[in-house]
Amino acid sequence: MGRTKNLVTTEQRNPRSRNLDQKSTREIIRIINREDAQVAAAVRREIPNVARAVDEIVARLRKGGRLFYIGAGTSGRLGVLDASEVPPTFGVPRTLVQGIIAGGNGALTSSIEGAEDHPENGARDVRARGLRAGDAVVGIAASGSTPYVLGALQYARQRGAYTIALTTNRRTLVSRIAHLTIAPITGREVITGSTRMKSGTAQKMVLNMISTATMTRLGYIFDNWMIGIAKSNEKLRKRAVRNLSEATGADQPTAARILEQASGDLRVALVMLKSGVDAHAARRSLAAHHDDVRKTLRDTGINGNRRGRNG
Repeated sequence: MGRTKNLVTTEQRNPRSRNLDQKSTREIIRIINREDAQVAAAVRREIPNVARAVDEIVARLRKGGRLFYIGAGTSGRLGVLDASEVPPTFGVPRTLVQGIIAGGNGALTSSIEGAEDHPENGARDVRARGLRAGDAVVGIAASGSTPYVLGALQYARQRGAYTIALTTNRRTLVSRIAHLTIAPITGREVITGSTRMKSGTAQKMVLNMISTATMTRLGYIFDNWMIGIAKSNEKLRKRAVRNLSEATGADQPTAARILEQASGDLRVALVMLKSGVDAHAARRSLAAHHDDVRKTLRDTGINGNRRGRNG
């Protein structure tokens, strides 16, 4: 019993999934689903810490900083996944949010044995990205003791960056290093120690919250529409026209025409339709307001919820 008590929770055996290999398919799935149902509640309890993390990240990104996610294994893959989805969703540079995984890109699809065991490699990898004092680093480690992540966060603190730990265990080493800890306690896994399950689900939820709330606070969302969509395929081009039409009340042919005049920039098109100005004036006004559509419309006397003149 003593050894079990010393294990972090995610490494302990789950009594609710014992004899899993003797269950029917439906019983196995029910057990997994029952355990997964606990994840959202665990994340909800961490909302104050997630909100604090977002506010700290936003403050740094507004001053030219960047956001880094760093982890190993599943944690690293989830960080890279979230970071890679930010540019096409919000229309920001790929350097703004970056994911780093122990073992490099090869570890995204294959296990790199021992990649997480060296703290100096974590420090090396964030140093290679030119980490600065104005940046923010989220170290993702279900166990809270991954050496690679510990090394990265230690280096980041020494450089003056803001550090956040995302773990699914209490009172861990990563929490002693980071400025702030987000710790949704998801408990024991269905398969003992398989933190790709409940822990991974919780991490994905928190990362979604961090990136989405951060980009929203930075003005990359108007109402609840994406306005920085990368129009890289037909589906996204149609979505851009549809969003512009819904946001302004213009019919879709008009929205498509204005979007073309705006060279595909949905923010410019929004200001054009809502304020009745041309593309040049819209760009100038947006630039004066750091590309924040809501502030641009407010300062030009346009209520962001009102239909545009051309709608």
